[in-house]
Amino acid sequence: MKTLTNLLKVDFKLILREFIVVFFSLIFSVLMILMFGSIYGNKPIPFFGGYGSVDVLVPTYLGVILSVNGIMSLPLTLVEYREKKILKRFMATPMKPSYIIISQLVVNFAITVIGFLLLLLVGKVVFDLKFYGNVFLFILAFVLSTLSIFSIGFVIASLVNNTRAANAIANIIYFPMIFLSGATFPIENFPKTLQNVAKALPLTYVSDLFKRIWLNSDLSWVKSGLSLKLDFVVISVVLIVCIFISIRKFKWYYD
Repeated sequence: MKTLTNLLKVDFKLILREFIVVFFSLIFSVLMILMFGSIYGNKPIPFFGGYGSVDVLVPTYLGVILSVNGIMSLPLTLVEYREKKILKRFMATPMKPSYIIISQLVVNFAITVIGFLLLLLVGKVVFDLKFYGNVFLFILAFVLSTLSIFSIGFVIASLVNNTRAANAIANIIYFPMIFLSGATFPIENFPKTLQNVAKALPLTYVSDLFKRIWLNSDLSWVKSGLSLKLDFVVISVVLIVCIFISIRKFKWYYD
């Protein structure tokens, strides 16, 4: 346990040195909510389905936070460890290889939680953020969604063998997904074509799930065919499929 604790401390220090991870996990969503909150305020308006803009946008911005950790930070770290033979060296020590996976999961999960708590704090203090849903259901959705998005990161780490390629793939997946999934802009206002594209993105279902539970409402995609049950099913399927691929394809080192 002491070994794992020390590894967690090291990984936590390392992740805080990554500017992109820190910016998108802790700063980007706060800046977005300050910008849109200043423009629209947080009084109920028809544009946001009778809710305040901040109340609608905060749960979707959680998708941005967990995605940067699951799709950018986690796979790039594991690929870098493999490329530099760090994972191979760990295999020659008494430390259990599983500690590396556990450490990355815990550290990235912790950064995600910190980023979301910071967003909640700013939303509450500045715009009187309100929560209308079930806390326990939201926590369940958060844990499941985080593991699902993180599992995509493990797939990237399993199939890519160098940091340059991993960085390119992570960017190709991350940036279109956060802008087309409703995680940053209300998807209800997208053209029909973009809404259809969004249905192919896992983060779309994560954002939709968070917003439905947060608002305790069917505001999200009422006419699109999505539902709370479908969101849970898609997110769970993504998690199961990605875990299966990762177990089959992940290598600790390449000869």
